[in-house]
Amino acid sequence: MKRVWSVVVAVFALALLSAAPLQAADLPDFRQIVRQNSGAVVKILSSQRAQQGAGGTPQDIDPRQLEQLPDIFRHLLEQRGQREPRERQAMGSGFITSQDGYILTNHHVVDGADSVTVRLNDRREFEAKVIGSDKRSDLALLKIDATGLQTVTLGDSEAIEVGEWVLAIGSPFGLDYSVSAGIVSARGRSLPTETGDNYVPFIQTDVAINPGNSGGPLFNLKGEVIGINSQIYTRSGGSIGLSFAIPIEVARDVAQQLRETGAVVRGWLGVGIQDVDRNLAESFGLDRPMGALISQLEPGGPAEKAGIKVGDVIVELDGREVGESADLPHAVGLIKPGTRVAVKLFREGKPRSLDVEVGKLAGDEPRDIAAAGGAGDRIGLEVEDLSDQQKARMRLAGGVVVRSVLPGKAAARAGLMPGDIIAQVGNEPVRSTADFESIVDALPANIHVPLRLIRRGQAGFIALRIEE
Repeated sequence: MKRVWSVVVAVFALALLSAAPLQAADLPDFRQIVRQNSGAVVKILSSQRAQQGAGGTPQDIDPRQLEQLPDIFRHLLEQRGQREPRERQAMGSGFITSQDGYILTNHHVVDGADSVTVRLNDRREFEAKVIGSDKRSDLALLKIDATGLQTVTLGDSEAIEVGEWVLAIGSPFGLDYSVSAGIVSARGRSLPTETGDNYVPFIQTDVAINPGNSGGPLFNLKGEVIGINSQIYTRSGGSIGLSFAIPIEVARDVAQQLRETGAVVRGWLGVGIQDVDRNLAESFGLDRPMGALISQLEPGGPAEKAGIKVGDVIVELDGREVGESADLPHAVGLIKPGTRVAVKLFREGKPRSLDVEVGKLAGDEPRDIAAAGGAGDRIGLEVEDLSDQQKARMRLAGGVVVRSVLPGKAAARAGLMPGDIIAQVGNEPVRSTADFESIVDALPANIHVPLRLIRRGQAGFIALRIEE
């Protein structure tokens, strides 16, 4: 019996020894990818001077709430507001796409930044210019004044498959040029933004991504960038194996538009949609749950003009399968406005085909911004025109929305905040940024001028004084 067990153990040990080299050989070797691409990955440091409101109160405190506090607490908050504003800093990653210094990163890495610094792998640092930034896709395009830079190779995110190996390079928690690897867990993940936008079919991976990796590249085994690391799902603030990257096909289109116009234009159908579950599929005469169910139509929108009706279920758009409702905005957003595309749908359980001319999503056109050097700089404001959707929602003929407030200027002293809508300055209505610039440029100095604004849906007046 002992001899039998000895033979079994010997055979088992031999099997382990012979299998180990095969398993090791099957694992990918990332060293060459890292050597070839680390020089094209950058660390991004952005800073924003914290703003403080009027009257010595912190800008994030609602004055109406402040009045309801006991005197001792109100006094403490007012003291806090009188302190010198501290600089806010953010950190992320990015990668160089051209030898003359164009860099891709995330919108949230540079959003609201007063200055952006790019640090290369060889420790050189450059002040970067934000060419354009797109909140809907969470992408930003930067430019540094340099030539002869090492660049990455962009791949094909449409060709990736679930289960294949991928590699990330970035600066998690400030640890420069850290490398982590994993596999593609899923494709086409739908992650709506806070405003309900859903135009990015995210790549899900189990690569360890942490704060600081944002904007960094996701490589395939060919050493090509197939995604831009953007988000993580976490309960602790660190990686738990759920990370999401923007497909490079989306980033390529956004970057080209930002470089050419400074803004991104997207397709629009003018529909409200929902998923089709088993019960709805049965009620609409479908053999299984599929497609995007049209629950609402925008009057006069592209879909209504094309003959699409409430209750239709779209299953294909421009040759792209619409398996579930989230697939539809992913497909529409990539189509150039004015393009006619084929739509396949089910109506009352029967297949139909029609053509629709894709419209333009409101609010995506290049914005006219009053900024440094113009009238906006006189009071310390950056403003932009209201979109048609904003005007319609708030029933306004015009106005400008505050994009940023410069510390120490008249606007900051008056208590203006990003997001405020300026409808009137003095006795002059403000309908556009051009109106705003001409009105502010003519304001007298050293006297208070009433300014009518809308904040969180509530209209009111504040007094603005330009000290010159």
